[in-house]
Amino acid sequence: MKTKTSAWTVFVMLVAGLPLQSQTKPRARDLGVPFDGTPGKWNAITDVAGIEVGHTTLIRGEGKLEIGAGPVRTGVTAIHPRGKRVNDPVFAGWFALNGNGEMTGTTWVEESGFMEGPFMITTTHSVGIVRDAVIAWQVEHDLMYQRFSLPVVAETFDGGLNDVNGFHVTREHALAALEGATGGAVLEGNVGGGTGMRCYQFKGGIGTSSRVLAKDQGGYTVGALVQANFGRRDQLTIAGAPVGKELTCEKHGPCGNRPPPAREGSIIIAVATDAPLVAHQLKRLARRASLGVARTGASSGNSSGDIFLAFSTGNPGAASADKSAKLEMLLNSQLDPIFEATVQATEEAIINALVAAETMTGINGNTAIRLPHDELREVLRKYGRK
Repeated sequence: MKTKTSAWTVFVMLVAGLPLQSQTKPRARDLGVPFDGTPGKWNAITDVAGIEVGHTTLIRGEGKLEIGAGPVRTGVTAIHPRGKRVNDPVFAGWFALNGNGEMTGTTWVEESGFMEGPFMITTTHSVGIVRDAVIAWQVEHDLMYQRFSLPVVAETFDGGLNDVNGFHVTREHALAALEGATGGAVLEGNVGGGTGMRCYQFKGGIGTSSRVLAKDQGGYTVGALVQANFGRRDQLTIAGAPVGKELTCEKHGPCGNRPPPAREGSIIIAVATDAPLVAHQLKRLARRASLGVARTGASSGNSSGDIFLAFSTGNPGAASADKSAKLEMLLNSQLDPIFEATVQATEEAIINALVAAETMTGINGNTAIRLPHDELREVLRKYGRK
């Protein structure tokens, strides 16, 4: 099997800070997609101070599927809520819009109200090894909050393009994503856990966005990061325009090897904020991510794994107080602007994933084409969205 790019080469380039895709590539706003709300400096989840994101991307081989050999189109994404060396749990809440998927550690998030480490995203059959790698990393760096660890690791299925049963993600790849995480601009599209994902029967992957509230609303920041692997082409809606009905499979590129009725796939969403929210409020925030998904057209089908987690970097030290913790908490009546920001950031993160993703061919010649930028602009003009 001919190999174009070795997994090791990709791995080294990412850890060394030499990204495979330029930070200057267009994002949805660059194509004229109108969105509501005001983004932060990076228009990314990292606009919430302290958050770091890292990816390990594995791309190797081409041609016929040979289980264990490839082709490989997969990876790992890591999100550190307070940075990679800070052992301070964050208040968190989670929600499953449809549960045909996995997010480990959520029973303890539900019970305790905290997430006690990084949030990881990968491919379906690599959840276990990534989970174990997180524990090993915490042990090595003395970052275990308790004597045991229950990491939060989520997945979507990349078996249309990737040798998913070849188990190509290793402990070292997960450790590289954890250690390589940084603040600032976040790579999107065919990277990390999103490498082999498809969205609305175009190429999908990782996307992110943020919103900064007005001063009279508290000035808080809300960020979202998605691993988008869901939706049928005919459903896709961008800025209210029926893009998927215009860019049909027959006229604007194949929809891949999933004939109608295609499965709707899955999406994992991390929502972050610096607003001082506690666990039950963050569960409410996680639910609002559903509305951001709905704005892009999906209906969360029976086979979808649509699982969302929200956390707050407010109230540092709350989990480690000696006797009682003095908390700051927004009133429930103050949450509406944060709910709205969550919906807006989630919607834009999904579209950013589509815009950033590039055409990819994987196992057995299966190809997921990129969302065509010029045709998208034409549809937006047709429907008065530009």
